[in-house]
Formats: sequence, C-alpha cells, structure tokens
Amino acid sequence: MSTATHAGLQGAQRPTRSRYLIMVMLFITVVINYLDRSNLSIAAPALKDEFGLDTVHEGLILSAFGWTYAAMQIPGGWLVDRVSPRLLYAAALILWSAATFFMGFAGSFVILFVLRLAVGALEAPAYPINNRVVTTWFPERERATAIGFYTSGQFVGLAFLTPVLAWLQHHYGWHMVFVSTGLLGIVWGVLWFMIYREPRQFKGANTAEIELIQQGGGVVDLDRRAREKKAPFSWNDLGLVMSKRKLWGVYLGQFCLTSTLWFFLTWFPTYLVKYRGMDFIKSGFLASVPFLAAFIGVLCSGVLSDFLIRRGATVGLARKLPIILGLLISTSMIGANFTDSTPWVIFFLAVAFFGNGLASITWSLVSTLAPVRLLGLTGGVFNFVGNLSSICTPIVIGFLVTKESFAPAIVYVSSLALLGALSYILLVGKVERIEA
Repeated sequence: MSTATHAGLQGAQRPTRSRYLIMVMLFITVVINYLDRSNLSIAAPALKDEFGLDTVHEGLILSAFGWTYAAMQIPGGWLVDRVSPRLLYAAALILWSAATFFMGFAGSFVILFVLRLAVGALEAPAYPINNRVVTTWFPERERATAIGFYTSGQFVGLAFLTPVLAWLQHHYGWHMVFVSTGLLGIVWGVLWFMIYREPRQFKGANTAEIELIQQGGGVVDLDRRAREKKAPFSWNDLGLVMSKRKLWGVYLGQFCLTSTLWFFLTWFPTYLVKYRGMDFIKSGFLASVPFLAAFIGVLCSGVLSDFLIRRGATVGLARKLPIILGLLISTSMIGANFTDSTPWVIFFLAVAFFGNGLASITWSLVSTLAPVRLLGLTGGVFNFVGNLSSICTPIVIGFLVTKESFAPAIVYVSSLALLGALSYILLVGKVERIEA
C-alpha cells in the first residue's frame, strides 16, 4: 500500500472536528446576544434616576425588548427555514448591535424605548438559527452537549462581563454600557459572515465528519432542502405546530423556565441595589455569582443528557430529566424571602439559577420533536410562547413590588418554576419526531 493511499485511509477513518468550531462560534454569539439583552438591567438604576422613572415605567422599559422579540418569533422562524444562517445571522447581529450602540446616545425615555423595541425585533431569529445550526452540524448523541455549551454563553458571559459593565458605568456613565456591547456585536457579525458555512461547504470538514453527522441523525443537507422547497407561508403548517400536545408541553415549560431567566436579566440588579441595600459596584460582583452557578448547571445538563443517551436511556428520559429536575431546584428561590443575610440571599438565588441552567437544554427537545421541514417555524413558536415571559415578568414584577418589599415577585417566579416542571411531566409524553 502506498503512503498516499495509507494517508487517505487514515483521513477517512478520522473525522475532522470542525463542528466544535461551529459550537464555539455559537457560544460567542450567545454571549453577545445576552449582553445586549441584559445591558439595560445594568444601566437601569442610573436610567431611573436620570429619566425620573417609577417602578411601573421601569418595568415597561425593561419589558420593551420582549414585546417585539416575542412578536417576531414566528416570522423569524419562517425566515430561518428559508435563509442561510450565514447571511441571516450576520445581518441580524449587525443590525441589533447597531440599535444597541445608538441606545448609548438616547436622550429620552421614548427614544430608549423605541431602540429597545428594535433590539428585540432584530434578535428574534437568533435562537431558531442556533437550533437549525446544531441540527445541521451535530449527530443526536452530541446535540445536547452542543446546545448546553452554547447556551452556557448566556450565563458565563453575564457572570464575567456583568462586573465589567458595572465598572464601565461607574467610571464612564451608563452610555458606555450600550456603546461597548453594540460595537462588539457589529464586529462579530462581520466575522460570522466570513467564517460560517454549511457542513458540505466548510473547508475544514472532511467526508468522514459529514458522514458521522449524517449517520448520527444530523440533517447536513438542510440548506439544500430549504432552497429546493421555498414554499410560501402556510397556515396549515402553523396549525400543525400549534396543535400538538407534546409541543405545548415544551412551549409552556419554556415560558415558565424563561420567567426565572428574565427576572435575572431585568430586575435582579435593582433587587440587590434597592431592596438589599448593596452599593452598585458590590452588587455587580455579587450578581455574577448566580450566573456562574447557572453556567455550571447548563454544562452539567448537556453532558448528563448525552451521557444518558450513550448509556442506553431513551431520548425522552435523557432530555426531560435535567429539565424537570432543574425547574424543581429553581423553586428554592423562595428561600430569599426568609432571610436578611446577604450571603444567604445570594446562596438561594445561585441555587435557583443553577437549576435554571440545568433545565436550559429545552432546545434539544425542539430539535428532536419538530417536523424536519418546519424546524424553524416550530422553534419560532417555541421561542414566541417562551419569551412572552420577557414581557410578562418585568411588568408583573413592577406591579407586584412595593417600595418596601420585593417578596411577592420572588413568590411569583418560584411558582412558575413549579408549573414548568408539571408541564414537562404531564404534557410532553413520549419524545419522538412529529411528522408533517
């Protein structure tokens, strides 16, 4: 056997690992995505003073993102089924980051509100794109780990960068919080367009890796299928993904799960500063502790789920167990209402957010349950229902809290975590792909 032939066989026997580069790219994108969602919560105490906002108006501005983000989920999901992730993600990144950048120059509540609405609308396709990319690039046995890894970006980015944003605000004003995060996203949008390709077009992926993905359940030709079947929007398709009980189990469960997340993304810094009496710099560092706990939780979730798959567990057990367990752990947030000790408050919130991270591989169920040709639309509906919490949570908390007490808001968020666990237990049932 010649050396060249032997090398060729060796190459065929050893699949490349380009999919892990894609996983890192998704991770970076999610870090930026969540910085642009949460930067307003960092600036909120200063904005409240500068614009003279009461708690109701503060709740409205914190919810502005959610109005358009939720409203654009189904149109965004429809686009994901038709436009290449390379183009759609780059365009979305650059545009929402530009809106974020200009928030740093807002001179009134109204301008800030309108720009925040724009950020929400333009971020809408992000997670359906993430789900589409993972379904294209990863076999089933690696998918939860990939989803867990990139989802961890929403926590680790906030854990390490929240103190940085707090420092920027303290020394340079709230304007720099938006200018810095906006510029970061614009640069990354350009890089995404330059680097990302589908598996068959990606130069670093060899035939063996593509076969490994395809044989393991990855849909490597999804982009080609989208080009061949550019069907118009169909109400029947929407009716299909809105009519399945098991899909409603994950839709409602996602609403409850993200309610906890949106508490941390919106009211959490205000809770520490205004209701627990912490100075802003100290609260910036303490706020990072629950995000670190959530980061650990989400990594444990993906690894545990794929480990169970490899050990022969059913897909249903492997995917649902971390989610249900995590939602039940999240109810521990209620403990913060029964202590005045700062370390114990942070402890209860960290444990709750660890549970939220543990439960956050919910997209793995969408990837497994959704009809293949309606992957983006199903993801859009899932994210639409789930992110209604981004509207409800800030506003409901704004009405529930008083000048003296934040306790009713903690009860509200804890109760929804319990309802989310019940949704996955009672509604989802057997995990299997729905045929269109």
